Amino acid sequence: MVKVLGINGSPRPYGNSFQALKLALRAAELEGAEVELVNLYEYEIKPCLGCVSDDIKACVYPCPINDDMVKLYPKVIECDALIISSPIYWFGVSGLLKNFLDRLTVLENMIYVDGRSWLDGKVVGFIAVGNDEGAVALISNLMAVTNSFGMVIPPWALAYYVGEGNALEDPKLLLDSANVGRIVTLMAQVLKGLRKPPTVWYRADDHYRELIHDIATEIRSNVEDELGISPP
Repeated sequence: MVKVLGINGSPRPYGNSFQALKLALRAAELEGAEVELVNLYEYEIKPCLGCVSDDIKACVYPCPINDDMVKLYPKVIECDALIISSPIYWFGVSGLLKNFLDRLTVLENMIYVDGRSWLDGKVVGFIAVGNDEGAVALISNLMAVTNSFGMVIPPWALAYYVGEGNALEDPKLLLDSANVGRIVTLMAQVLKGLRKPPTVWYRADDHYRELIHDIATEIRSNVEDELGISPP
């Protein structure tokens, strides 16, 4: 079994970033993954101090900064794949997500300590949502950063939505988000030797569309019931 870790970079645990990520993780479960969702804004994550700029070997695990990254590092190390979901903040990720990514440098920089990045070979997918432009810029940056960590970007690894209202009402985002979850799971399974590459990576058949629509409806209903908040 592969482990897929979902990273929600939004301060709104009921918003579009959360809901699209939740859908992606449910789709990952359909392919046999063990999943976990992390809401970053429930953790204290301080900015990176840039130790690597003083001495490349000073940036080593464990990071010397005393904060909640000590709880998150093991989750990242143990997972086989990550799905990163962020609201669009001025063409980029949210501030706390940026801190999180910067602090992952300590895992990538282990290449200079024990010969390999501790993120090497992990699969990654991306979700970006917002009511203004910048989704492609945000995802492009995440692709450059995570690939520089040594992570694997599979085909169809992105989903995005730009507009007002509930993003889960958009059929394209539903299908794209679900396929992000599906595809990162399949790629992680392939890399671990658990299966052969699939004939079809991106599913868009009627049965899958109906299944994903039903899951999205359930997610939206749960958000309303559990938090007492009507999603946008």
